[in-house]
Amino acid sequence: MSGAVREGATPKAHKTLPEIQREVDELISGYAAGYFTPLTMVARLAEEVGELAREVNHRFGEKPKKPTEPEGSLEEELGDVFFVLVSFANAQGIDLEAAYESVMAKYRTRDRDRWPRRDPVREGGDSR
Repeated sequence: MSGAVREGATPKAHKTLPEIQREVDELISGYAAGYFTPLTMVARLAEEVGELAREVNHRFGEKPKKPTEPEGSLEEELGDVFFVLVSFANAQGIDLEAAYESVMAKYRTRDRDRWPRRDPVREGGDSR
C-alpha cells in the first residue's frame, strides 16, 4: 500500500479492528440517543459516500471545484465513511474483523484466476 503514512508524520501504534469498534462504541454509548436506527445509518452512509464521491470528482474528474469552495480532504471523507461503517457494524453486533476475514477468503477463492498475476521476478520484485 503506497502513501499509507505521510512523510514527516509521527508514527502511531496501529489499532486493531476490535479496538476501533470498542472506541466507537464507547463514544456513541456516552450519548443518551445511542446508535441510530439501521435505516438512518444507511442514509448517513450514503451521505458520507456522496461527500467522498464529490471530493474524488473534484480531484480526478471532470468537475473542478468553484474558486469559492474550500479544499476538501480524501482522508477526512474516507474517515467519515469508515466511522459510519463501524457504527453500523456495532449497532448490528457485527465483528468487522471476522467479516473482513470472511470476505477476503471469498475474494481470494473467487478471483484467484480472474486476472493475470504479476511476475515479481520480471517486475523487479523479490521472487518469494
